[in-house]
Amino acid sequence: MSERAMPSSADGLITLDAANVLWADLTADSTVPAAPMALTSPPARPCKGYVLLGAAVVTTTRTNDGQWHVPEAEVRRAAAQLNAVAMNPQDLVRIGPFGKSPQQPFTEETPLRWRQRIMAELQRHRAPEQPAGRPHPLAGIDWRRTLVEQTRTTTRRTWWLPRAVVKLLDAAEHAETQWTRATRPHQRSTTAPEPPPHPRPARTPDRRQTTNPQDTTAPRPYGAELEGQLYSVLSRKPGTSRRVAGWACAVCRTAPATVLDHCHEHGYVRAPLCQSCNTQERPDHLYANDIRVANRYTRLFHTHTEAWLRHWHRCPGCRARTTLPLPHLAAWTAHIACRSLRPTHQAPRGRKPCGLLRVSWTGSQNTPRSCLLTITVDFCPSGEHRVLARVPYREATERFRNWLADTAPAVAAAAGPDRLDGLPAQARPVIVDTSGEGLSLF
Repeated sequence: MSERAMPSSADGLITLDAANVLWADLTADSTVPAAPMALTSPPARPCKGYVLLGAAVVTTTRTNDGQWHVPEAEVRRAAAQLNAVAMNPQDLVRIGPFGKSPQQPFTEETPLRWRQRIMAELQRHRAPEQPAGRPHPLAGIDWRRTLVEQTRTTTRRTWWLPRAVVKLLDAAEHAETQWTRATRPHQRSTTAPEPPPHPRPARTPDRRQTTNPQDTTAPRPYGAELEGQLYSVLSRKPGTSRRVAGWACAVCRTAPATVLDHCHEHGYVRAPLCQSCNTQERPDHLYANDIRVANRYTRLFHTHTEAWLRHWHRCPGCRARTTLPLPHLAAWTAHIACRSLRPTHQAPRGRKPCGLLRVSWTGSQNTPRSCLLTITVDFCPSGEHRVLARVPYREATERFRNWLADTAPAVAAAAGPDRLDGLPAQARPVIVDTSGEGLSLF
């Protein structure tokens, strides 16, 4: 690779056109394909004060001549970070589609949200009435060159990206959020929570939304009718989907059930759930053998603890062994057992936890002696991928049993080793279920 000399000003600033050339030249040999017009092609908007190059935020400055410039050193640093990423094109992660969601227009102020952008662009290109147009790069990455489309039927298509690209775009999305919060704290739009993916329909003033006791179509409460049954057997029975739709969600008890949740480690049915509760229960950003412990676990392990623990223990295997499926046990270990080890930093309203928790593991629950959980902090200013603790699987299960007895004594009392009769001697291996919504191991 021959690096070109870029004309820059005395303070190290170069024009966007020069930065585009420099970025393309420096990343020519990168395993992750980079986009040639990364700083000027949408959704990059230099007028926002920054552009995303890989996982880095490169600041933009408007000079007296009215042109936008970027620091040359930041472009080189971002290119070096991208070149250091190793990508296995065979190690794929499903990114969609995962069901219908309302299309939201993307404007200049819209953050990256790369999953929504890719889905919107792919669906737009598939529509015959829509012009194909030119694909837009994301964070300086030409994701189109790594996209894999798999077709199961004539109408069912799924899209996949290499795991390295998914992690890189996740890091870019996080870096953008952190930069926006740090530079624009006065704008409420940067700190307000995102709107729900499925907005509630507007209520008509003349109609009251009440449940008619005589309405036979209303979902009935779930009464553990499927407890102890194997999902592999039940899912093959005709009429199971229709039967599931007749129940109310076993967790929220309000919405109609749409899926039959089951334990992937032991194979037993838990209960029928609505799509919202089933999504909340999944580990966030599940990769091969590690998960990101997202904010949703604050609800699962704090405000709605007993309800979710009772739901997970509807699996006879988890209930008898007084534990959780491996990904949830890993999330609990990081979020609860290792809470005191997580670093904090000063914030306007006191100290706040730093970075994002991630848990990886070696081995599986099938080999508890060799299974080890490693808790790290990503995006921590004091050190990227800082290791907080390494906890053996057996120690994690013992900590969970003690915590369960103190937190949810009713759930703990229903568990115990006296119910091991009839259970498989060895838990099933943890296998990624690609027929699901892209997230399994729960």
